[in-house]
Amino acid sequence: MKSTLANGVNVSLSVKQVYLDVCALCRPFDDQTRMRIRLEAEAVQLILSHVRTADLILVVSPVHDVEIAAIPDATEREYLVHLLRQVGQRISANLDEVRARAELLATQGLGPADAAHLAFAESASADFVTCDDRLLRQCRRLAVHCWYGTPLALCEKENLR
Repeated sequence: MKSTLANGVNVSLSVKQVYLDVCALCRPFDDQTRMRIRLEAEAVQLILSHVRTADLILVVSPVHDVEIAAIPDATEREYLVHLLRQVGQRISANLDEVRARAELLATQGLGPADAAHLAFAESASADFVTCDDRLLRQCRRLAVHCWYGTPLALCEKENLR
């Protein structure tokens, strides 16, 4: 099975596609004094190292652009913009279908940005990664059409080293 990225490149789905929401992408910038945050930050860095070596494909959507543009810290914002340009792959999706799915997820209790992130991840057949416990609980109760979990759970599932 193949998927087409926005740049027209066909990729084999044997290379795992991952969708890190902005919460996960920002984890390395969070206060590292708590063990959980430090472990999740390391897991995000490990995932990104596998993206850089093309073992994984990092899927990027327009929702990333909107949320990252709203980050008040200029250093963090610029780093994330550069990171996504450098290693992310924009997914080409049927926006009407994504919008309809996001609206359905929103009616089931997800916030608009979370619903849109999840709808884009589903449309890309990507694993959805977040550090947001509330969002993960909501995913458990909804009929989500992709794997979802924390950065640590993805590293464990994919046996990333």
